[in-house]
Amino acid sequence: MPVLNHRNQLFAFANTVGLALALASVAGPAEAQTAEDEQQPQTRLSGYMDFHYNKLERADGRLDFHRFVLLVTHEFSPKIRFVGELELEHAFVEGLEEGGELELEQAYVDFLLSRGFNVRAGMLLMPVGILNERHEPPVYYGVERTFVDTVIVPSTWFELGAGIHGEVGHGWRYRLFVASPLNALEFSAAEGIRDGRQRGSETNVGRVALTGRAEYVGIRGLTAGASFWTGKSGFELRPRLDVPVHVIEADARYTRDRLELRAQLAGVTIDDAAALNDAIARTTGIDPNIASGLRGAYGEASYRVIEGQRWGDVGVFARYENYDTQHRMPPGAQPILAFDRDAWVMGATYWPDPDIAVKVDYVVARNQSSVVRAPNGLNVGLGWWF
Repeated sequence: MPVLNHRNQLFAFANTVGLALALASVAGPAEAQTAEDEQQPQTRLSGYMDFHYNKLERADGRLDFHRFVLLVTHEFSPKIRFVGELELEHAFVEGLEEGGELELEQAYVDFLLSRGFNVRAGMLLMPVGILNERHEPPVYYGVERTFVDTVIVPSTWFELGAGIHGEVGHGWRYRLFVASPLNALEFSAAEGIRDGRQRGSETNVGRVALTGRAEYVGIRGLTAGASFWTGKSGFELRPRLDVPVHVIEADARYTRDRLELRAQLAGVTIDDAAALNDAIARTTGIDPNIASGLRGAYGEASYRVIEGQRWGDVGVFARYENYDTQHRMPPGAQPILAFDRDAWVMGATYWPDPDIAVKVDYVVARNQSSVVRAPNGLNVGLGWWF
């Protein structure tokens, strides 16, 4: 059966890619269109890919085609559009065994009613943080996504949901969705709420979650935002335990000439963490040592040292991150100091084309444990989008 499942998944992916290409051909060649043509349905294909070389201290290097992503956008009319994103991670899917992942990260319909009020429904990216909604390789520095946007937020975070979005006033944007909740049975000490994402697979919605984001872009070069996610979980535990989980985040990006600055602060609160740890321990036989509070923050500065040359641009960056999935513990629990971590990430990016990024960085990692040492690492990557 694992072999059959593996083949079926690969065939399904191949068929989906073929369908996407066929749909994209409907749009025809990129020629000047008449007003009548612009009213006809339009289908476009795009995507992004990246592969990495990662070398940790005291370990062999690994080469991984991390992501192969296809996006299909179809405009039924100027007021209704569909957006879909299909992602293959780590090059292949291995049946029932541990391997890559085939994910439907986005599949929603937008009803574009006005500048200030629009409706969206389907598989949605949660509007939390800087990278969760915009995570294509050429748009951020570093080979890998930030630790805060991987462990604390956590990216890539997508769920089934519906809601509203728009732009109001001078430079204010908003998004507000109801979505499926997290599965608290999958929380952990090392990665917090990350593995609790349901990802739209026979999703339990006994207790729906609420998420939203507000952004201000009214000052040239500045994007400042704040986001939240709140919902109850614990639906797989018996007797049922409703565990309120709250995520709050704030971020800012500022660009002036060749300089770019980024900063982000994120926190997670898990109410009744002591009862959750006890329930999971009785269910699985293992105490997960889940914290009642998690936090993460980073600051990044980058500068394009070469810009506007025929052969491309070059930028350098430095980023400091602190992220702790054991920041605040419930009564009677002790933090695991190895999960109070920080890192300096320094590197460079070369863009031979604005849509292609060749990246290299070095990570100096530390934690608060006197026993377990966090390894440093070298990363090299190539990413592109179209």
